[in-house]
Amino acid sequence: MEITLNKTNTTEGLIKIKLTEGDYQPKVEEKVKEYARKASIKGFRQGKVPTGVIKRMFGKSILVEEINHLLSHKLSDYIKENNLKILGEPIPNQEKALNIDWEAQKNFEFEYQIGMVDDFKYDLSAKVNVKSYPIEVDEKTLEETVSDLKKRFGKVTNPDEAIADDNIYGELRASEGDFKREHAFIAIEKVEKKEQKKFIGAKKDDEVEFDIAKIYSDEELKAQLLGQSPDEAKGAKGKYIFKVNSISRTEPAEVNQELFDRVFGKDAVKNEEEFIAKIKDTISENYKRESEHFLEHHIEDYYVANTTIDLPEQFLKTWLKSSSQGQVTDTVLEKEFEDYKRGLKWDLVKNKIAEDNKITVEADEVRAKAKDLIISQFGGQAFASQLSDRLDGIADNYLQNENGQNFMRLYNQLRAEKILRLIREKITVQEKKVSVDEFKKIVEEHKH
Repeated sequence: MEITLNKTNTTEGLIKIKLTEGDYQPKVEEKVKEYARKASIKGFRQGKVPTGVIKRMFGKSILVEEINHLLSHKLSDYIKENNLKILGEPIPNQEKALNIDWEAQKNFEFEYQIGMVDDFKYDLSAKVNVKSYPIEVDEKTLEETVSDLKKRFGKVTNPDEAIADDNIYGELRASEGDFKREHAFIAIEKVEKKEQKKFIGAKKDDEVEFDIAKIYSDEELKAQLLGQSPDEAKGAKGKYIFKVNSISRTEPAEVNQELFDRVFGKDAVKNEEEFIAKIKDTISENYKRESEHFLEHHIEDYYVANTTIDLPEQFLKTWLKSSSQGQVTDTVLEKEFEDYKRGLKWDLVKNKIAEDNKITVEADEVRAKAKDLIISQFGGQAFASQLSDRLDGIADNYLQNENGQNFMRLYNQLRAEKILRLIREKITVQEKKVSVDEFKKIVEEHKH
């Protein structure tokens, strides 16, 4: 057997494997004898089928199977032994394989196209400067949240006539055309101010005509009304008619112990001061996650922009198309290849950081993560104490489900968390405290 690598450039190459009869024939003969022992063929006793008969009936398929098995192992061993950092999977030369004469040939030559990535350097030091935007909960956000909670837990009534704070439910249809939606609703307060008067004062069975392009500036709201995706709803225009079936009004709940208990659980807070403080803590925790997630985006931005990695672009395009069973076309590649390259580059940087810093995740850590997840989903520590020693078994079952995918998902999550934690410890993170509105504006302006 002869295996050679011909590098066409620093990132692409061709592996050639030459096989002689002595490389594969012993395994083929062994497999033929195994078939002869197990085959059940009319006219022969079980285990007494002559090998010549087996060769005539199954010889070609046995040969192909054993050579493919041999190639797979030898190719994998060669890549490992030569420490080739390949991307994707080797692509076999199908044209050459189709021209093989399996009946007559004794010697074979196979070719595999590979894509590689050279070693690269990254900066993991205090010289790396990344901005972070911790969010301070201002009075405006606090007031809006309290108002939302009062509405959410308020008393719902069905008045005869709509006002600006009401929701109206009914049937939606286009003035022209076949569009019709039997169950639609409009939150009047979310309609553009100058268009709200069309809906205020509406009663059951009233029909309100409006221009779909004028009532919302938010495409998401238009999509929700039409029951379509944002892309589908984007092209909607013209007059629509809303026939009112019912009106819903929520009278805000009073700020008292009943509201405290419904929001946070019985006796979790005892007065309005504690209620406001608890809301502020909850908002802060939620926005802390958003702020940290945004910081991770900035870290990714930095390393993608400032780490030089040569990628085998042509190979990757060929591999993505050949391995996608027709899902990835030239049109898809044109739209999405840059995003794919970005994700691949970031993965390569993270993997190298993990390798260089010996970041590992143990099975016990994954099990602990699974237990925390289960406890949080089913009621916190009170649930954990009820389960007692059964929690380990529940966690193990969860990790084994879906053919171990749950285990790998948590494993990868823990690994990513460890990598990002290390990066944040090593680099310089500049913090600038902002309000919720300022944070939203920064996020909106941030483009990948």
